[in-house]
Amino acid sequence: MPLPAPNASQTLLGPGRLERANRAYTTRHVDVGAARALLTEAAPRVGDLVLASVDLIGQHTRIEQRDGRRATLFPGDEVVVAYGDRYAPDQFEGTIPADLGPCELVAAGGVASKVQAAHGKMSDATTLTPVGLLVDEAGLRLNLRHGVLPPGPKGMPRNRPVTVAVVGASMNAGKTATAAHLARGLRQAGVRVGAAKVTGTGVGGDVWLLLDAGAFPVYDFTFAGLPSTYRVGVEEVLRVFTELTDRLAGDGCEAIVIEVADGVYQQETAALLRSALFADRVDALLFAASDALGARAGSDWLQRHGMTPVALSGVLSSSPLATREAEAATGLQVWGLERLGAADEARALYEDLLRDGPVRGAQDLPDPDPAVELDLAHATLTQAV
Repeated sequence: MPLPAPNASQTLLGPGRLERANRAYTTRHVDVGAARALLTEAAPRVGDLVLASVDLIGQHTRIEQRDGRRATLFPGDEVVVAYGDRYAPDQFEGTIPADLGPCELVAAGGVASKVQAAHGKMSDATTLTPVGLLVDEAGLRLNLRHGVLPPGPKGMPRNRPVTVAVVGASMNAGKTATAAHLARGLRQAGVRVGAAKVTGTGVGGDVWLLLDAGAFPVYDFTFAGLPSTYRVGVEEVLRVFTELTDRLAGDGCEAIVIEVADGVYQQETAALLRSALFADRVDALLFAASDALGARAGSDWLQRHGMTPVALSGVLSSSPLATREAEAATGLQVWGLERLGAADEARALYEDLLRDGPVRGAQDLPDPDPAVELDLAHATLTQAV
């Protein structure tokens, strides 16, 4: 059947154009084969897919494709990315622009935005010129919401999975390494463990690492139709958390490891942690920090909101002095990556939480070996996003 003639703000897509473009990680769940034209005059919305041309190469010299491969960018390349906001104190803050004018690639996973602030170590962002929003035969925009997971069972089963959340003091505090090693330990102990990253910016490194560690399945918020969770509102964050944990329970997981991005002061993270939903579905918290002060401030914040971490972890586990300071300042043990990844320790934690009893660990344990911790951390470092 012939396509309808485009209106004044639409341009028909030529054969093979999208196939030649680099499709980003954030867009991997959407069937772009449904795209028939480009909408050239519109106000973009969160999750809208856009075909854009690469102008000046800046901070992000490569783009993460749907399969995780990092493709080198060249000026003039066309990419398919998603509009979204970004929160990254160590990189960029970006917001969705009001129109389809020039913008920036603010995350390697494929997020188009306008840079509002940047860390001093950042180069200028890679610049994009949008060609148009992808629309289908009816003129409707293609959006990440079109690629969400099929709905799983509503609500948690009576015997819901044991759920451990990893939260932290900031970006780069060691949350993903902590979550991955815990997932590894549970898998080695014979526990069916799944994982989800419920907030943050769409990029595949954390998902791939959790899969490599033995968690399966692993979901992030892109499975729920969002390129990032910054500025989407509390109700959207709660929806994502509900849908992903429901799905993991429906998948038959015995344990779930949740990673909550950024630090406890970040607005979406704080709202999720304070919610009744989070309290109802999470059995234990691990808190990742880089130093004793971050560990004390973060654990104090959590306790003011009715949560006490079972242990500390993260970057500080590779420093004996930081470990001693953090333990003295908080009264909590530091569980290093080696311990988290040990099958017997993971099994003990799982069984304690399963029976809703006190978590073992009060006995004297040696501090993490700094050389071992550093080697484990380096082995699990994900690429910059």
